[in-house]
Amino acid sequence: MPKPQSSSDASEGIRYNETEQTPEERILANLAGALDRSLPVPLGIQLRGLIEFGIALGELPTGQRLPSVRELAERAGVAHMTVATVYRELREAGLLEAKPGAGTYVGDGHNSDGLRSRAVRKLQRRIEALFNEAEQLGLAPSVVSSLVNARAARGPTPSRPLRLVMVGNFVETTQQYANRIQDYLGPDDTIVVTTVDSLHAGETFPLPCDICVTLAHRRGEVEHLVPSGIPVVGMSFIPAEETRAQLAMIDPMARIGIVSIFPEFTALMKPGVLRFAPHVSDVDVRLITAPDLKAFLSEVDVAVYASGAEATVRKLLPPDRQAMEFRYVPDPHAIRATLLPIIERLRSSIASQEEEAS
Repeated sequence: MPKPQSSSDASEGIRYNETEQTPEERILANLAGALDRSLPVPLGIQLRGLIEFGIALGELPTGQRLPSVRELAERAGVAHMTVATVYRELREAGLLEAKPGAGTYVGDGHNSDGLRSRAVRKLQRRIEALFNEAEQLGLAPSVVSSLVNARAARGPTPSRPLRLVMVGNFVETTQQYANRIQDYLGPDDTIVVTTVDSLHAGETFPLPCDICVTLAHRRGEVEHLVPSGIPVVGMSFIPAEETRAQLAMIDPMARIGIVSIFPEFTALMKPGVLRFAPHVSDVDVRLITAPDLKAFLSEVDVAVYASGAEATVRKLLPPDRQAMEFRYVPDPHAIRATLLPIIERLRSSIASQEEEAS
C-alpha cells in the first residue's frame, strides 16, 4: 500500500499533473493527493466532499469515469471499505452510477436517465405519432418534414416570461448566484432564491416556478424538496475572478488561515487557495466550529473564509488583519450549455400550448 500523503503533498495533489496520460489518471492523482490527514475530518468525508465539489465545479462532468475502488484505495492509502462506502453513498444520492463491467461514472444528479434523454424520447414519441397521423390523413412524410422545417426556420415564438427559483446553501450567496444567472435570462424573466435548509425546515417552495436551479452536487436532494413536475437543473461553479485576483496578491510571507463551514469540503479549501496563491507556504485550515478558532485567527495575517462564514470570522479576527471570502460564481459555460437549452425548450413548449389554446 502506498505511503500516505502528507499535508504538503495534499496541497500539490489537487493541481493537475501534466505528466498524467489520461483524464482518469489525473482524477486518480487529484483525489488521492488531496486527502489531508492533518485535518480534523475523517478521510471518507473528505473524499465524498472532493467528489461532490468536483461535480459542483464541473471538474467531474456527467459521464466521466472515476477510478475503481481498488485503484483509489491503494493510491490514497485508505481502506477499500472507505472508498466503497463513499461510492455507494454517492450512487444512492444519484451523483454516481455504476455500469456493470465498465466501472463507476458521474451521473446526471439524480439517476442515469437524465432530463435531456427523457425529453428526447418524449419528443421522439410525439414525432412518431405525428407521422402516423399524417399517414392516416393521406399525407406523405415529405409534407410533414416540410412543415417541421418551416416551423424551425420561423424561430422561437414569444411566450410568457419565465420564473426561476435558485436553491442554495445561504441566502446572500445564493442571491449573488441568481444575479449572475439573471444576466442570461430574458428581460422579463425573474429568478428568486431560497435555501436547502429552509425547504428542509418546511418553508413553502416559491411558486409559481418554471425551472429550479441548484448546486450540481445537491440536485438529487433538491428534487425531493420541490413540487412534482418542476425540472431541477444542477449548475457547476468556478472561483470568482475577484477571488483569484485577491489570492494572487497575497504577500508570500503572510500566514493564511482558512475557515471552512462544511467538513466534507475542508479538504478542498487549502488546495483551492494554493491553486491561486502558490507562492504562499504558511497555510492552515479550521472548521468554523473549531473550539480554538479565535486563537487560530489571532495568529494569521490573512483569513480566507468560505461563503457563509463572514460574520463569525470578522467577529473573531483582529481588526488589523485582512479577510477575504473564497467566492464562487456559476460557470458561464454551464449556463450556456446546460441551463439555456432547457429554458429555450420550455419557452417553445409554453408557446405551443398557448397557440393550441388560442
